[in-house]
Amino acid sequence: MALSEFLSGAKPHRDILSNDKINIVYITEVMTTMKFGSKIFQYGLKVFVQTLQICYILLKIDAPSYMLLQNPPGLPAIAAVWAVCLLRGSKFIIDWHNYGYTIMSLTHGDHHPIVLIAKWYEHFFGKLSDSNLCVTEAMKEDLRVNWNIKATTLYDCPSPIFRETPLELQHKLFKKLAKDFDAFKARSESVPSNLEQTAFTELHTGTGNVTHIQGRPALLLSSTSWTEDEDFSILLKALEEYEGFKNSGITLPPLVCAITGKGPLQEFYNNLIEKLHFKHVHICTLWLEAEDYPVLLGSGDLGVCLHKSTSGLDLPMKVVDMFGCHLPVCAIDFPCLHELVKTEENGLIFKNSHELAVQLKLLFTDFQNEKNKLGVFKRNLKESKMVQWDENWDETVRPLLAANN
Repeated sequence: MALSEFLSGAKPHRDILSNDKINIVYITEVMTTMKFGSKIFQYGLKVFVQTLQICYILLKIDAPSYMLLQNPPGLPAIAAVWAVCLLRGSKFIIDWHNYGYTIMSLTHGDHHPIVLIAKWYEHFFGKLSDSNLCVTEAMKEDLRVNWNIKATTLYDCPSPIFRETPLELQHKLFKKLAKDFDAFKARSESVPSNLEQTAFTELHTGTGNVTHIQGRPALLLSSTSWTEDEDFSILLKALEEYEGFKNSGITLPPLVCAITGKGPLQEFYNNLIEKLHFKHVHICTLWLEAEDYPVLLGSGDLGVCLHKSTSGLDLPMKVVDMFGCHLPVCAIDFPCLHELVKTEENGLIFKNSHELAVQLKLLFTDFQNEKNKLGVFKRNLKESKMVQWDENWDETVRPLLAANN
């Protein structure tokens, strides 16, 4: 199997890198510093060069039976992959995760020429695939009605690496993070010689046992690509309210909010965070290796998702990963979210910062008590026995591939 991806993306997990059956072929980003000509000309030239790159790479590898393309990004990949499939006799499958033109409209507006061209492009070339997958029933219906495309719903499922993290691994990760982030360091300055502490855990060096620290903070987790479709000011305002709850005497734990990821708006939000002076809430933004990310998710108490689908038809993969780690989620509302987040079962849905603040207060009140609502959500996730990715693939995609033979 050949996996082609942009070199600027996140480093794949070591299980992929070490798999002899997977040949990773990287695509180098180009034209990012070009300054001459109009923006439309620059974009057109970039698309042209990327088309040549993609075609060259796909013609260089051994001819596959199938070429599977995740969209977005689909411009120029959809047309390029379709053309190569036509030349090499391969079946072309598009995996629809969203519509690329709706993401572009965040920056340019719905009626910008680039957005209109991208919309036409996806509609026209999307119909030329042999088979289609999509991530929600809502998208399946939209593709059928508005695009005349028949798709099979393949819900995102967590990889087996996403699971609840044992305390020993939690402690190791917290020790590692404490080197760069004060929020993970031991709260006490005088730690007994037979203990090794972080803000959340302590290792008894004599026995090797790891336990949670009495009165530890709650760990709130979120992940993002720091783009326009996620408004993190909602979370920051909710944390301000949470700080106010603590200051007013309400019994709540101190809070560590760790936000993972990198992207174009990270510096903007980091500047906002620096202006906040909380006593009971600590916020840190970090970038983790692929191996550490699932360990952190499996160590958290609650996840927050601010992903608001640009099309209203896709679901946030980060929530799928959190559920795989038995981590309940508070997620911002959008039309098809109910296909993933079940209110009062595995999480809660909010519409604004105040609703999120009230939910944080509710869930973190006596949060280590398993009979608390947060504990009930965790138990529901454990008992739900989510379908793993490989099972989902075998049940949904293998029959589709067999039908195309």
